Amino acid sequence: MSASIKESLQLQLLEMEMLFSMFPNQGEIKLEDVNALTNIKRYLEGTREALPHNIEFVITLQIEEPKVTIDLQVTMPHSYPSVALQLFGRSPELDRQQQLLLNQGLTAYVGTFDPGELCVCAAIQWLQDNSASYFLNRKLSDEPSTQAKPVKNTFLRMWIYSHHIYQQDLRKKILEVGKRLDVTGFCMTGKPGIICVEGFKDHCEEFWHTIRYPNWKHISCKHAESVETEGNGEDLRLFQSFEELLLEAHGDYGLRNDYHMNLGQFLEFLRKHKSEHVFQILFGIESKSSES
Repeated sequence: MSASIKESLQLQLLEMEMLFSMFPNQGEIKLEDVNALTNIKRYLEGTREALPHNIEFVITLQIEEPKVTIDLQVTMPHSYPSVALQLFGRSPELDRQQQLLLNQGLTAYVGTFDPGELCVCAAIQWLQDNSASYFLNRKLSDEPSTQAKPVKNTFLRMWIYSHHIYQQDLRKKILEVGKRLDVTGFCMTGKPGIICVEGFKDHCEEFWHTIRYPNWKHISCKHAESVETEGNGEDLRLFQSFEELLLEAHGDYGLRNDYHMNLGQFLEFLRKHKSEHVFQILFGIESKSSES
């Protein structure tokens, strides 16, 4: 066990203890894995050999003025606080642009901390002290103004290739992350596994980071498409939601679970969503016209 990792995990447990004392009510802190803290304690005690998953959780904050709630998603990398913490705040009372600005402000604030400093409690305090202005900005932006300048955002579409996607817990995580981040696209399970995710750049990049961390090795982003937009990006979407794509498969359904997806069906799916050009990028095979 690395001494630096051990020290980091001990600090993380200490910070979690402080957070549970600050938010003692049931449901205020929701752990992604309810066994995460126990597994880390066992790892530190030497009764568990494998490095446990990162601590991931959501804290629901009650903002007094205005009367709103903010869900703060937190991921502690194994080396935190020596490396940066991953934070993302969201509220149903904020539109996408204001939520983007809120997270930019939060990220900038957390970035002022030196390596080795615990900062979740400080981030919570920052949200409680500063979030009201972002809700106010939304209220003002809802009012018509001839002087308002449109804000440009980057709309991103990522095409992700994996050797395979079989495990139920991984498939569940992919769908949950996609729906939580308000992105659209699909996850084609089996062999190979293909994921398309589209939405604002920050959301897509967080999706990409979250699904492959900490140890998904056989996965890569094969292609990305981006465009600047002054709107909400809805007209740029090729998909209406984020769903699992299940196609016919062929191969061995035995213990290896080694079955290949029907790429012909997948090509037809891409054609229906105006994405036929991606087939060659993903597989190195030029698609044949459906008319030939």
